[in-house]
Amino acid sequence: MTDPRPLRSFIPPYILNRIIAHGSERQRSSAMVTLTHVRTLRHTSGSPVPSAAAAILPTPVQPGQVQRSIHDAQGKLLLPGMPARLEGQPATGDPAVDEAYDAMGASHDFFWKVLGRDSIDNQGFALIGSVHYGQDYENAFWNGGQMVFGDGDGEIFERFTRSLDVIGHELTHGVIESEAGLVYANQSGALNESISDVFGVLIKQRVLGQTAAEADWLIGADLLTPRIKGVGLRSMAHPGKAYDDPLLGKDPQPDHMRKFVITQEDNGGVHINSGIPNRAFYLLAQALGGFAWDKAGRIWYDTLCDKRLDSEASFEQFAQLTVAHARNRFGTDEARAVKHGWAEVGVKSSQEGS
Repeated sequence: MTDPRPLRSFIPPYILNRIIAHGSERQRSSAMVTLTHVRTLRHTSGSPVPSAAAAILPTPVQPGQVQRSIHDAQGKLLLPGMPARLEGQPATGDPAVDEAYDAMGASHDFFWKVLGRDSIDNQGFALIGSVHYGQDYENAFWNGGQMVFGDGDGEIFERFTRSLDVIGHELTHGVIESEAGLVYANQSGALNESISDVFGVLIKQRVLGQTAAEADWLIGADLLTPRIKGVGLRSMAHPGKAYDDPLLGKDPQPDHMRKFVITQEDNGGVHINSGIPNRAFYLLAQALGGFAWDKAGRIWYDTLCDKRLDSEASFEQFAQLTVAHARNRFGTDEARAVKHGWAEVGVKSSQEGS
């Protein structure tokens, strides 16, 4: 039986396949190694399981106390690698180590101080990260127990720790797994990707102190090298317009249900169709104004934590719950804004009698 919870990786397989088809010999080799490796990885279903590396960290003495350990995989495909920086230790001077440490701290801080969530499992889960994974490895992923970051090839992708939102995105996959277990396929899988984008970008916006109007709403804006024609891997504001490059092709994300992509690839298009709920969230955040995490982010988080959220939820089912939570927490005006955001991307968000 196919594992219903395949590994969540940041770079979609369609991008890696495009590089394999059109890249230079080195680019093709890096993409092939990455894609082949990602396809062999699976993690077990259920709640997140702490990495063995967590044993080197002390037990938190109080709720909300972050515990981080960053490891150096030293170019190997072995986890977790050698300890490089533990909680409370000073910067190492290795950009990847220090970026991962800081970004994991910012992500933990967001969930604790904004949403009252104590790490990934809401019980102080130790945050483990491994950097310098593989040779020219073109991806980042959450494997059910820790986060892993490649260095990229330096030609198409920079090191993956450069993007705070990428690290926030991967950590959020753990939160989703712990809280709702959204199956990583079809519409529930696209929701899984979209919610990870939502909180990844909100973490970045909070660190930068940006309002919804000031933010760029880009995912992976720091990943592409200058030789690639694009502004990031995804645009929540304008799905389908993040990049248009001879090597990578054109961003395939739809921004409306009329453009929904039906495919067997990418677990039923989880990285492609996530553009639809991404834009719905962006539109809501713009309508509400101010800091997007204050209201829009809280509505999405309340929905994620709702036990009525089915693990195979459709866009419509998720949207209906967001309207209910907007009304319950904030009021009629916010619920109306949520409905409008979903309507603009062609998703129904109201049930009869609601």
